[in-house]
Amino acid sequence: MRTRRHRSSQRLVEQTGITEAQAHELALLIGLNWNSLMREAKLLAAGARAKLAQIGPPAED
Repeated sequence: MRTRRHRSSQRLVEQTGITEAQAHELALLIGLNWNSLMREAKLLAAGARAKLAQIGPPAED
C-alpha cells in the first residue's frame, strides 16, 4: 500500500518535473502541506531550468 507521502511525492514529480528523490526529500523536510510542497518544488524546477539555460543542453555523442 502506498503511503500518503509517496503519493504526494509522485504527484509533485508529475506536476513540476522535479526528480523523485527531490520530491521525497521535500516531503520529509516540509511535511505534507501541498501548497508548501508545490512552492518549493516549483523553485527547484525553476533553478534547474536556469542552470540548464546557463550551461546549455548536454552534448550528444
